[in-house]
Amino acid sequence: MFSARSYRCGLVTLLLCSLALPAAAQSFRVQCPSTTTLHPTDVTSDYTGPTIVPKTLTRVDGSTYSVNYVDNGGGIKCQQISGGDGFATMGDGTPLYLFGFGPLSGLADQVSGQPGTQPAHVFNQTNLNGNTVIADVFIGAPTPTGYTFNGAVGLVPDVEANNGSGTAGAPLDGHVDPRLIMDVGVMNANEPAPLMAIDEDDEFFLTLTNVGQVMRPDLFEQHTVHFHGYPNASSFYDGVPDASIAINIGGSFSYYYLAPEAGTYFWHCHISPPEHLQMGMVGQLFVRPRQNRVPVGNDLYTSLQIQQGDLRTKCGSDILCSAPLPAVNAGTKQAIDTKAVDTTNHKALPQMYAYNDGDGSTAYDVEYPIQIHGFDPNFHFVGMTFNPEAFFDMKDKYFLLNGRSYPDTVQPGAMTTQSTDGTMHSSQPLPTIINIPKNGKALLRISDLDVTEYQTLAALGIPMHVIGLNARLLRDLAGNDMTYVTNSITLAGGESIDVILDANGLTAGQKFYLYTPNLDHLANDAENFGGLMTEINICPDNLPNIDPQTKACAPAGI
Repeated sequence: MFSARSYRCGLVTLLLCSLALPAAAQSFRVQCPSTTTLHPTDVTSDYTGPTIVPKTLTRVDGSTYSVNYVDNGGGIKCQQISGGDGFATMGDGTPLYLFGFGPLSGLADQVSGQPGTQPAHVFNQTNLNGNTVIADVFIGAPTPTGYTFNGAVGLVPDVEANNGSGTAGAPLDGHVDPRLIMDVGVMNANEPAPLMAIDEDDEFFLTLTNVGQVMRPDLFEQHTVHFHGYPNASSFYDGVPDASIAINIGGSFSYYYLAPEAGTYFWHCHISPPEHLQMGMVGQLFVRPRQNRVPVGNDLYTSLQIQQGDLRTKCGSDILCSAPLPAVNAGTKQAIDTKAVDTTNHKALPQMYAYNDGDGSTAYDVEYPIQIHGFDPNFHFVGMTFNPEAFFDMKDKYFLLNGRSYPDTVQPGAMTTQSTDGTMHSSQPLPTIINIPKNGKALLRISDLDVTEYQTLAALGIPMHVIGLNARLLRDLAGNDMTYVTNSITLAGGESIDVILDANGLTAGQKFYLYTPNLDHLANDAENFGGLMTEINICPDNLPNIDPQTKACAPAGI
């Protein structure tokens, strides 16, 4: 059924290969339904306002009954990740050991710095071309930075469901071949963890598969996914183990979320958080607003008024209301973004917004997720050995933006690190170089996942317009604007902030720096360079626009 290429059993997985695989064959699963009650088709449609949809349901005894539900559009989105270990390369060249999450779907998108979240029809792809495994499913084929496959790793036809008659006609129903998952997932830790992005009203299915830790076979670490600050309706999917469940080695679990209010969130493992966060089990998540789906030419204020008809987003006197109407109707209409150019599909793109603002005040042309983190190399070294970890003595010496210190922050493309098995793994997929179209705007989705330090970022010469804090638009319930302009922001661990950099009036080709004024955080361990710093470039006159996929300066027009 599969190619003759042998399954990698190294260090590691001797135990898993010899003992656990029969169990893993039953425990590894993925879940991504093509349709649900809320989304009867695998299509994301434009948002024009809440629609009351009648639905007929059937009881166990065969009788039927009718219910109504509110349809706000959105779609079905899915992602698969591994929990295990690996290595990342620090700014001074040191490979540092990680506990981490790695991608098991959306490989092509994530290795190019994009979110790995996929619609159901992309996620649900077989790993077989005939009876041969697709080359991308192997960690070294063609290279870690050359993926083209965005489906779920390991997904194969369930021949047992077809009376054992072979692959012909067998369904894809979440059945996986664990060898393929292990081949990609082992030593596949990314820093930061796989990027996730969904739209308001999406149903999001996230599968976590625990592949074990190669360097620490003595550990039987469980892992979970906790969406920090995310208004999750069910504690069962919250990832806090005393109210939810934890995933053992050789097992998978699918989390379910109905995307809530727009904003910048983040996620992490909630097993022994000080240890697992310090070791790298942290990632970015953001939710895009309904306002992005308002048809071109429609009034933004009116569209936000319509949202008040939905009890989930109605403001009234709710102090937690995330999208109050602006105090004044600015009459802004949805338009085409002339500064963001889809050079791949050669089509015009609608304006994008950070929040449902009703007046266009959070409009941007290109977005950059930026995760602040710090590593204590001694703690990581001890984590790779069999020595007790001294939590009380934890002190960060590497300071990271998206898992990199300067100048690696401005290196384009994914960074790779050689693992103990001799193969190169995509360890740090997200560069942090910020390119802004001429007279355009860049949205920085900044989160701080540092365990031990407060962190400050500053930008001189280009204003930082702070529009959101901890996934909330800075606007009071009366609609008054509470946003502000500054040249620096400070975050504690567990906070996020949304900042718009406005290049209006700046000279094309100019360069600025986003950096920390804490001089001891501008360092790579003992070296006197690196740390929390990256570059901000204003696109030159001959390339005045931005390609939203590559984030590179692009020519005008489509």
